[in-house]
Amino acid sequence: MILVITPETIIPKESEMINQMFREGLDLLHIRKPWINKEEMTHFISSIDASFYAQLVLHSHYDLGKEFGISRFHFREEDRKEGKYTSFINGDIISTSVHDITTYNALEKEWEYSFISPFFPSISKKGYGIGSTVKESLKERNNPDVKLIALGGIDFNRIQEVFDLGVDGVALLGAIWESEEPLDALKRCRKHTLL
Repeated sequence: MILVITPETIIPKESEMINQMFREGLDLLHIRKPWINKEEMTHFISSIDASFYAQLVLHSHYDLGKEFGISRFHFREEDRKEGKYTSFINGDIISTSVHDITTYNALEKEWEYSFISPFFPSISKKGYGIGSTVKESLKERNNPDVKLIALGGIDFNRIQEVFDLGVDGVALLGAIWESEEPLDALKRCRKHTLL
């Protein structure tokens, strides 16, 4: 499974590129735009082809899920600890983020999957993830109920290595949006996996 996380701000032709990515086989798109208001988010979602709404994951403005028929919601670690996800457990698909294997192993089965990061030093956040031991800790994984999605510093050169370590999927951010050609970057990543 390959997921893409949006850049934090809306970029030119972003929706057009997202539609093309879905046509190329993108599994899920995480809409993570913490600085936009509800009206901007409504406009952004509306600009994506409605046939892909089932593959969208909201990180904010969860109330728009009903309006657009979106049933996938992602909760940050802080929001998970505060229980902000509890009203979404029945009928929706929820995911979260962790930064160590111990926290991942303790996740309950209501979570469809969890990002674990930083896997490698980040592409989009310079300096973040240097010295991370997340990759080495995978051998301690013992949660059979929650899929594990690797995040951080993954590009086409490393994607197969990550899948070879037994993760269930990868989330791409910098590898896509820091590229001159985001669609080509996704195609390269898909080509370099043995999925």
